[in-house]
Amino acid sequence: MIKKLFLLLVCLFVVAIGFGVSLPVLPFFFRHLHSAAVPRETIAIHTTFLTSIYAFVQLIASPFWGQWSDRVGRRPLILLGIAGSAVAQLLFGFASSVAMLYVVRALGGFLSAAMLPAATAYVADITTEGDRAKGMALVVISASLGAIVGPAFGGLTTREDLRFTFGLFDLKIENYAPPFFLAAALMFLTFLVAFRWLPESLSSRSASTVTDRPLNWKKLGKPLLLLLGLTTISQFGLTLFEVVFALQAQDKLGYSPIQTGYVFMMCGGVMTVFQIVAVSFLTRYVSSIAQVRLGFILMGSGVLLLIMAQSLPIVLGVVALFAFGMALITPNLIALISKRGSQHTGTVLGIQNTANSLGQVGGAMLGGVLFAWQFNAPYGFAGVLLVGTGLLLGWRQQDRLRQFR
Repeated sequence: MIKKLFLLLVCLFVVAIGFGVSLPVLPFFFRHLHSAAVPRETIAIHTTFLTSIYAFVQLIASPFWGQWSDRVGRRPLILLGIAGSAVAQLLFGFASSVAMLYVVRALGGFLSAAMLPAATAYVADITTEGDRAKGMALVVISASLGAIVGPAFGGLTTREDLRFTFGLFDLKIENYAPPFFLAAALMFLTFLVAFRWLPESLSSRSASTVTDRPLNWKKLGKPLLLLLGLTTISQFGLTLFEVVFALQAQDKLGYSPIQTGYVFMMCGGVMTVFQIVAVSFLTRYVSSIAQVRLGFILMGSGVLLLIMAQSLPIVLGVVALFAFGMALITPNLIALISKRGSQHTGTVLGIQNTANSLGQVGGAMLGGVLFAWQFNAPYGFAGVLLVGTGLLLGWRQQDRLRQFR
């Protein structure tokens, strides 16, 4: 079971890279497609919509793929999600017009959406009821980490024009296309590994203890809705940062895609390390909701400080603060939601994935629109929202949240 789960999480992580791999590249890629000067507002709007359309299509397609996973099995949809994501990345690298970017991005969101509900169902199939909450939490964390690592991957693998000569053939890879080709290669490799070693799980479902009782929202109560709202707000802040910083790095700070990749690598590295190490250590001494409260305050403070940060070392430090805040939020919210879900853990964590998608769509859309209007507006709005959320959790909601301690 452990080997199956580990391979599944690797597959999910690789597919999730597809969401963010384009973020540090899109502003440069868009200029590359248009030799003439392109207004900052135009680049911001297109970067916003190209990012949000991926998450939006995933949001509306996931229920469809979830139903199909019950009909045809988990494995076919997992393989489809990996292969479809690889093809979409490949086509994105060959894109020669903005219209093609939109079509391919939507296609990538639609096909990659087959992965998450199938992966969630796969975990429910291979785990017992006692282990299911932990397995579901690992699914959410893997998807989140992939979305965070994606921007770092995109920025660090960007290269100038590459030209290869094979006998009579002369192959040229255009500016800013290598990240998409490398992501496609990684996904194809993952597909081959999954095709060879990831078995179907649906037949083993009888071995799992799965409840057939409907979800009782009245019994779960308002605290679960509050936790889902916090999930959306945290993902909103993270996605807004990713989109806006990709635009700010090119337009205001003058960073190259590789320098932008360093910043996203710092974000992903801090989140990975502290989600795994620090949170488990802090849980012994600090309640989960207190960590969530602190996480929102740190995220908001980091976003506000980005308004003033200029040099790369200072930006890296501020982003590390922001990432540490997000690292405190994600695993603790997963734990709290799992506890509230009880025997419906899989269902409520699936709903949390929907809350994540809503945050991604909203953060990308509003971040880009505000950036097109005024440089610092998105950071100011997100900073106030995040810090305010943290302070509100420590004030008005204190009595309501005592049950989470």
